[in-house]
Amino acid sequence: MDSFINVTSEIGKLNKVMLHRPGREIENLTPELLERLLFDDIPYLEVARKEHDIFAKLLKENDVEVLYLEELVTEALGDDKVKKIFLQQFLQESHISNKEIYKSLYDYLMSKPTGEMIDTLMAGVRKNEIEVKEMHSLRGLIGNQYPFYLDPMPNLYFTRDPGASIGNGITINTMQTEARRRETLFLEFIHEYHKSFKEKEVPLWYDRNLPNNIEGGDELVLSATTLAIGCSQRTSPEAIEVVARNLFAKHTSFEKVLVLEIPSSRAFMHLDTVFTMVDYDKFTIHPEIEGPLNVFEITKGLNGEINIKQEKNVLQNVLKSALKVPSVELIRCGGGDSIVAAREQWNDGSNTLAIAPGKVITYERNYITNEILSKRGITVITMPSAELSRGRGGPRCMSMPLNRDNL
Repeated sequence: MDSFINVTSEIGKLNKVMLHRPGREIENLTPELLERLLFDDIPYLEVARKEHDIFAKLLKENDVEVLYLEELVTEALGDDKVKKIFLQQFLQESHISNKEIYKSLYDYLMSKPTGEMIDTLMAGVRKNEIEVKEMHSLRGLIGNQYPFYLDPMPNLYFTRDPGASIGNGITINTMQTEARRRETLFLEFIHEYHKSFKEKEVPLWYDRNLPNNIEGGDELVLSATTLAIGCSQRTSPEAIEVVARNLFAKHTSFEKVLVLEIPSSRAFMHLDTVFTMVDYDKFTIHPEIEGPLNVFEITKGLNGEINIKQEKNVLQNVLKSALKVPSVELIRCGGGDSIVAAREQWNDGSNTLAIAPGKVITYERNYITNEILSKRGITVITMPSAELSRGRGGPRCMSMPLNRDNL
């Protein structure tokens, strides 16, 4: 592995991945906060951690080096000056405008060892955790029943979305929802200050400070020449164009970006919730997106411009042409049965993580889709998901590949 970041496919042997082990942020979810924090239910943390540990164990047993977000950002903030800069920016992005609350939070958090500070920021800070000495404001005098100064960040165990590895670089994304925007600050400081990133000068294909939304669940690296990006509820056409322009301008190996327009809905949140690559010529797909799916192709034009055209061919033919394979097989979630497909799609039946060509990790609860994959020659490694699945994300959502073998 010459490069710390190297991802030129969805299926090349996975060598290095970033995860986040669910923490106390899960226990700061309440029924009243579910919609605000993008959850449908409250996972039981103890069981969710056991399930996540099994996920990490399966990866390690298949020769994948597992790195944890919380440890990487702690290492990145090893210099006290960097730690101060990070905390100041985190509090600003948390919209702490009251000077007394800001100072109390800053002093409370800076007094902690860096790793403990990161865990606390991820978990959120309740109002009863710190004492604000004076409250010279109308808001402070009137009071507010909302229990947090800093919101918890329960979506962090879906490490796929804040960023994406593409070739030897990454995107650090602008998240669509307020609940998730601070997540990318961790990745920004890892990219800027962690020695593994600094030594290799990892290029940035998208910057979190740009205004248009893009999320990693919509970014799929089909091959060294072709990227697929979902235009979805969470990813905008403008952001897709920025990524394409940057890849072409830096003379990377990427020649085209396929844009798959998927319905904007909670069930089809990202492209990888309805479509993932499992082998050289095989994909999982949710049958409900096939009919309304529009596909566009972006290629490099003259003088830094890009060419955009709508594909008229069916998806299989578009993929076959892009991947230069004789044919492409779309494996339908739930076997195409409308009831089974809807149920298993809700539990991320199409959200597979390929750890090698034709070898994937899936949730064991999606047993019908798993059986179909096995019959199609795919090696399926299953993991428990009774609690993790409550967050509406599968094995691909929970992992940010950093390094894969080239095909």
